[in-house]
Amino acid sequence: MAGSPSRHTTEPGVTGDDNPQDSESTGFAGWLDARLPVISAFRNEYIRFPMPRSLNALWTVGAMLTVVLVLMLLSGLALAMNYTPTAAGAFASVEAIERRLPAGWLLRSMHMTGASLFLAALYVHLFRGLYYGSYKAPREILWIIGVALLAMVMVTAFAGYVLPWGQMSYWGADVAGKAVGAVPGIGPFLERLFLGGDQPGDVTLHHLFVLHFTLAFGIVGVVGLHVAALHVAGPGNPTGIPAKEPEQTLPFHPYFTVKDGLGLVVFAILFAAVLFFLPGLISEPENYRPANPMHTPTDIEPEWYFLPFYGILQSIPSKFGGLVVSVGAILLLFLTPWLDTSPIRSARNRPVYRIGMIALVVAFVLLGFAGKHHVEGAWLYVGQLATLYYYLHFLVLMPLVSRRENAALAYGSALRVGDAP
Repeated sequence: MAGSPSRHTTEPGVTGDDNPQDSESTGFAGWLDARLPVISAFRNEYIRFPMPRSLNALWTVGAMLTVVLVLMLLSGLALAMNYTPTAAGAFASVEAIERRLPAGWLLRSMHMTGASLFLAALYVHLFRGLYYGSYKAPREILWIIGVALLAMVMVTAFAGYVLPWGQMSYWGADVAGKAVGAVPGIGPFLERLFLGGDQPGDVTLHHLFVLHFTLAFGIVGVVGLHVAALHVAGPGNPTGIPAKEPEQTLPFHPYFTVKDGLGLVVFAILFAAVLFFLPGLISEPENYRPANPMHTPTDIEPEWYFLPFYGILQSIPSKFGGLVVSVGAILLLFLTPWLDTSPIRSARNRPVYRIGMIALVVAFVLLGFAGKHHVEGAWLYVGQLATLYYYLHFLVLMPLVSRRENAALAYGSALRVGDAP
């Protein structure tokens, strides 16, 4: 075909001087890139890739998540090779890992700390996306993949929570089984399918061990898809206005690799502080006792990152209603791109929505405290009000603010062309 020469149309041995990107790889790298352009693709997507100048520190969280994910996979593989997924051997194998395996205590502590900080960073990443409108066109697919990742990580984290088979692990599985069993009609069947019997046991552990191990690698694949969708849609920015002009962007390297590197150093310091000096923040003393079906702990509560959803579950009088509302809290996130139809992206330029987002964060935190206090007494009303606002934010505030902003923009446009009365 006629047209300008490119890397794919030059003859072998011709470097293609009219395209400066082609002459950067020489020798074996140049030979390989001419036939399989992985080097130039990497250079274009991770070195030259234009990023908005206005990105703030919240845009370093993605790098933190990537590094912790790799750490979790490596430590998880080492732990899996020494773990016994049976009711009789699970707790003893975890104790053996900590006491007999060389650096086993460090591996397990890194895995536990990584799980907590990964979920914390993921929540920050999620709320950043909600605040700056990262779900709006043309980024809907990117957002949906991100919410799917959140759901996969939560399932993986729950499965990992049960595997040590301590008291909290056992009774956490029991509570989850009873919640699933509350589904009308097919509830008892689903409960037996999940538990593998009438109560948590060998089959439960086997199911969750396979699920935990398999989903971990599934998450890696979905992360790759998420990154690919990001490079297609382009990065967002705090202003909400796409950076289209060259002077509004900078190449990813070295400007943002340095910023990400600094963020990773700060994150590593926090990680080490929790790992070595504050292990009580991420561990439950009751879970260092072997599972005992005959003794129910005084307070059964999940890990901190599940507490908001546990608070929703307990705020609803009906078991099935609580299950529906708590699961619906995640499903609502998938619908966000269609609930908020305003063309204005960033909450910086949306005063009412900005107040609503602050209220949403407060409601989410209050739900966590309500879940920790088992939604009793005054916490019952706090949990119910926080749950109510959570749903109102997505189902009422988002559509109403969008309608108001769309009307204001249409009126302003009419004024500019002289059509308004």
